[in-house]
Amino acid sequence: MTVILGHDAQAQAMLDAARGGRMHHGWILAGRRGIGKAGFARALAMRMLAEAAGPAINADGLAVPESHPIRRLIEAAAHPDYAELSPLEKDGVTARNINVDQVRGLARLVQSASSLSSRRIVVIDSADDLERGAANALLKTLEEPPADMLFLLVSHAPGRLLPTIRSRCRTLRFDPLEPALMRAALKAVDDTLDAGEIDALVRVGDGSPGQALRFAGLNLSDMEQALSRLATQGDPDNQQRLALAKSLSPKSAKARYEAFLERVPAFIAQAARARQGSALGVALDRWEKARHLAGGALILSLDPGAVVFELADHVAALAADA
Repeated sequence: MTVILGHDAQAQAMLDAARGGRMHHGWILAGRRGIGKAGFARALAMRMLAEAAGPAINADGLAVPESHPIRRLIEAAAHPDYAELSPLEKDGVTARNINVDQVRGLARLVQSASSLSSRRIVVIDSADDLERGAANALLKTLEEPPADMLFLLVSHAPGRLLPTIRSRCRTLRFDPLEPALMRAALKAVDDTLDAGEIDALVRVGDGSPGQALRFAGLNLSDMEQALSRLATQGDPDNQQRLALAKSLSPKSAKARYEAFLERVPAFIAQAARARQGSALGVALDRWEKARHLAGGALILSLDPGAVVFELADHVAALAADA
């Protein structure tokens, strides 16, 4: 199971509600992508099902001992009272959405009595990926849920869910992790990361370990240092921009180039947060232009060297107003 770091208050609130018989049947776990909502949902489901079935657990938080029979059943995908929905994978390709047949496939779990305890749980990761028909099929169950049923809907953008689904669920909000927890989470996933790379990943992740880990292994520290130099010193002789374009344009640098496309608009957005007045206006203008360019670079097959140079130019423009 995923290591859960942070979100202690959310865990305690949900466990208290379950133990006190006050658990609502539907919850939207809301927060930015990559901060651990899906891992939290799975860990919460395991803990609640384990507590309901026994034997008793003395561990704190959402932990369940490896020897617990319920944990073994869930990890073997064999628990009769538990289900997860996520986009299907076929031949190494993951579907874009959760389809209506997947939701209809919950009928056995919804319509039959619970088997091992007085609780049944469904985790949907993520509810944002539900097709329209799938969302409507889920809504029918949320409207008349069985008494012992719990739905945990992971959502990165709750405002995009059907209003009728939102109205039948309560929302549990998740905040970005503090830097210390970010470092611990990154180390827990990959203990080979050195201190410099972890520091860079913490900055990039902005409270989201999942987001940060997408950049692991790409020598992000050097890229971040280059962007910081551009933003603070400018690049009057174009040498830094040319160096970046040269290093990121070869085919062998494709992964780092794609990371650069994603990172530059976010870097400018982070810089904008510390600005006011005309300096803020400049940063927002450069962010919009960088976002537009980066978003179309791969789709339009634009020349990588030219794209990197222009994106670096938007970052260098921040120096004049620093």
